[in-house]
Amino acid sequence: MVYVSSVETQVQKEKPMTLSNQAVGALMMALQRSLMEQSDIVPVLTTMNFVTNPDDPAGETLVVTNPPTINLSEVQLSEEE
Repeated sequence: MVYVSSVETQVQKEKPMTLSNQAVGALMMALQRSLMEQSDIVPVLTTMNFVTNPDDPAGETLVVTNPPTINLSEVQLSEEE
């Protein structure tokens, strides 16, 4: 029981963090990529590096330094009539 209270105390001391629009976009790109490739999203998510946004003076938002990429070279677009 002491362990739980010490964890709660530690969490209370931490500053709440939110995702920047860039980080949300990176997560959405990861989801889109896994849907397009019909692959597991977990490896992409676990390799994402989150850091505090240098443009946020309060340091409360996170950005992704290595967002996923999507290769569209094999996608064929059809012209609308």
